[in-house]
Amino acid sequence: SPVKIGAGASLTRLSLISPVEFTMFDSIVCQVPEYGAEVLEPLIELAVQIAREGREGRRIGTLFMLGDHEAVLARSRALILDPLHGHPESARLITNPDLRGTIKELAQLDGGFVVSDKGVFVAACRYLDAAGANDIDVYLGLGTRHLAAAKMSAVTRSLGIVVSQSATVRIFCHGKLTAEIIPELWLLGRHDLQIKGQVTQETIGGIAIITPKRGAGAQKVRPALRPPVGV
Repeated sequence: SPVKIGAGASLTRLSLISPVEFTMFDSIVCQVPEYGAEVLEPLIELAVQIAREGREGRRIGTLFMLGDHEAVLARSRALILDPLHGHPESARLITNPDLRGTIKELAQLDGGFVVSDKGVFVAACRYLDAAGANDIDVYLGLGTRHLAAAKMSAVTRSLGIVVSQSATVRIFCHGKLTAEIIPELWLLGRHDLQIKGQVTQETIGGIAIITPKRGAGAQKVRPALRPPVGV
C-alpha cells in the first residue's frame, strides 16, 4: 500500500528513485513556496540520481540554478559552446524523460545549468559570477559550487541546487542553505550537516532529507566527527 508522509498527504509516483509511492520532497517545497513543485521536484529528483549514480563509476558534482533565468544568464558566461543551444524547448523540459541522460552526461563538464521557472533547460556549462553578493554564510568545508549557488541565489530570484562529489545534494535560496539531501543512509553518519540549529529529518526510500525547523517535530541531529569532501 502507498506510504503516507503526515496525515492526509497526497501521493505521487517518483518511480525513477523508488517503486514506493510518496511525496518525497514536500518538506523542501514548503521551504521555498515561490517555486512550483511540478518543476522543483523532478529537478531535485534528477540531482539525487546524479548524486547516487555518478557517471561511469565515479562521483561527479554539478549545480542547477532554477528560475529568474535571464538574470542568471546576465551574471554568468559560457565556458564552452552551449550544447543545449538550438534544440526545441520541448526537448529541454525537465519533465521530458529523454532529457535526463543528456543532462547526466553534460553534468560531467565544468559549469552549471540554468533552468527557467517553467522547467526548461536554458543553458549548460555556465560559469556563475554573482559579483556584489557579500556576507554569504557558507560553512567551511563547502567548495566553490556551493558558494557560487549561494551567491547567485542571493542576487537573483533563482534557487540553487548543488550536487556534491560527496554524494550530497544541497539547496540554496536567498543566499541561505535551505535543505540537505543525503541519498544513501549509510552516508548520514559520515557527514557533518551544514544546516545548524533545530532541524527536521525525514527518512524515505533510503534517502535522508534535512530541513530547518518548521514548528513542532524538529529534532537535533548530532554532527559526525568526520567532515564531508568540500566540493
